Amino acid sequence: MASVIIGTHGLANKPEKQLLSDWWETAIKEGLKKNCEVHDPDFQFIMVYWRDLLYKYPQHREPGFDHDALYNDQPYREAATDALIKYDEGWLDKVRAGIGDIGGSILDSVRGPMGLDSLSGWLLEQKARDLAYYYDKDRKLTGRDGQRKRARQVLMDELTNTILPLKGQRMMLIAHSMGSIIAYDVLRDLGQKDPGFPVHHFVTIGSPLGLGFIKNNIHSERSYSSVPVRTPTVVTERWVNYADRADPVAVDSHIRDDFGPNDAGIRVEDDMIINDYVTSDGVRHPHKSYGYLRTPELSQHIREFLQI
Repeated sequence: MASVIIGTHGLANKPEKQLLSDWWETAIKEGLKKNCEVHDPDFQFIMVYWRDLLYKYPQHREPGFDHDALYNDQPYREAATDALIKYDEGWLDKVRAGIGDIGGSILDSVRGPMGLDSLSGWLLEQKARDLAYYYDKDRKLTGRDGQRKRARQVLMDELTNTILPLKGQRMMLIAHSMGSIIAYDVLRDLGQKDPGFPVHHFVTIGSPLGLGFIKNNIHSERSYSSVPVRTPTVVTERWVNYADRADPVAVDSHIRDDFGPNDAGIRVEDDMIINDYVTSDGVRHPHKSYGYLRTPELSQHIREFLQI
């Protein structure tokens, strides 16, 4: 059975599709090589891309135009020597895992007492805007079919239309940031329409799914009995949520207690990681997708998924 890894990015602006796809695939292969000594992995990578539906112009890397607001100052770059370190879970993580739901807005949940730096503050402002955009019932987008529909539905359709033709192949879906909310919604809808459709592994990285605001939205839109939210029916083997403790978007890093198991007993597993990505200014960026994709924990997970 062919193995396919599907990636979904967040809602912030991005570079051109092929470049973003190449960077994601390179980061995955870098992790497999450095962490698992897998040098020639056999899988198909597909990037689900909605940047061009949301922004008129992509980010660029044109030399001499680094003053441009669209200049991408956070490209993929190879990890520094010895930077890929496995997270050593301690007692504090066990305490964090037992903390209850984080309610309110994404900003109110984490701002103030945490003393966020400017990068974290910018991230949270961006995600607050993304959340408002995604859940806005009046926000419209023109899809690839030329039809103007609710923006949320257009974004969901992009992933749905990518997954459906892949039925019968061994599938892993890696969803980053706001892309994890879209992915969750798509998988839940897919389970309603075709419960036997297998998405073997669901991976969320830097995800805000644990926030009370998001869970409340999920709960209000669907009918549940004993638990407010649960693993999508179509996830047949594993759902693993990877989070860096310093990632402000994944501030509720332990979501196992928030999402119940599906009918097959599959329940989210929380795994803490260290995101090594550093900006050109030397600032660690714990939310960056490339850093998540090459962590030792996710590399080992992908290796097991590929059955190497």
